[in-house]
Amino acid sequence: MSLKLGAYTACLHDRPLEEALDVLQADGLTSVEVNTGGFIPSPHCHVDLLLSSEQARRDYLETFSSRGMELTGLNCNGNPLNPLPGVGPKHADDLRRTIELAGLLGVRHVVTMSGTPGSDPDARYPSWVVNPWDGVYMDVLDYQWGVAAEFWTEIDALARASDVRVAIEMHPHNLVFSPVTLRRLVDTIGATNTGAEMDPSHLMWQGMDVVACIRDLGPLVFHAAAKDAMITPGVDIRGVLDTSFERVPADAPGKVPTGYGFWCNAWPENPGWRFVAVGVGHDVDWWAEFLRALADVDPDMAVNIEHEDAAYDRLEGLALAAENLRAAAEKL
Repeated sequence: MSLKLGAYTACLHDRPLEEALDVLQADGLTSVEVNTGGFIPSPHCHVDLLLSSEQARRDYLETFSSRGMELTGLNCNGNPLNPLPGVGPKHADDLRRTIELAGLLGVRHVVTMSGTPGSDPDARYPSWVVNPWDGVYMDVLDYQWGVAAEFWTEIDALARASDVRVAIEMHPHNLVFSPVTLRRLVDTIGATNTGAEMDPSHLMWQGMDVVACIRDLGPLVFHAAAKDAMITPGVDIRGVLDTSFERVPADAPGKVPTGYGFWCNAWPENPGWRFVAVGVGHDVDWWAEFLRALADVDPDMAVNIEHEDAAYDRLEGLALAAENLRAAAEKL
């Protein structure tokens, strides 16, 4: 088994890239994924410089290889179909530039989200249809899939020209949030270079069988995240679809941007589910089955930890996730 175990460095954005890599190396990880735009800034990847300078690209890759590490993915998660002028166009441009940069760096995979358009051509805000039992929502979906097909046909062609594969995180709030919708996009545009990033956490809280999802998609799984989730007692009265979030105060430290003038909101105190460190929501045996299913698709696949468990200090949580992920790999 030669799966590449690593981490996405967004949880270490408060320190320089070299220090972040030293943290990953100390945790026994060798694969690295960095952010290049979209929802959050990209302090670990200076995209403009790297696009413009071959020497800068060589020096950048040497930062990883000198530590025995490999840059396996560029992450540009955002909403490139958002009709807000300060969000959608920027995220779409970030994605195009990320694909170009990945090709120049020889990085095979770009991670992103499918995006969600507005409900109609005049919509000001994105609209995610959860359950289209009412016929009007089928009209919305027909429009949205038309917008997505046009955009993703272009992106798939760009990825093909750059010899890059785009791995879509199946994330709620997006048109593509499940294996069924991932296949719909691929089939609609006849994609050759668009597939899935297998982040199990968002499938977990939706009630899916993650290993079954991997087997269903098979070779359409390009890349993977190691991110855990658990259903919590609040689910008794909230379910897993819950709108009782609150705005983060304007002066709060560490606010996370999602677009110009927009920020991540605060979770309810007693949520129905939450993200947890790898091994907390699902035990090591479960993660071994997850890795085994991925290895059956591609024994060289990169599996990068995405740490978002607020119950742990970032270094502590990342170390715990790495320990459990490595323990799962040893069972294969």
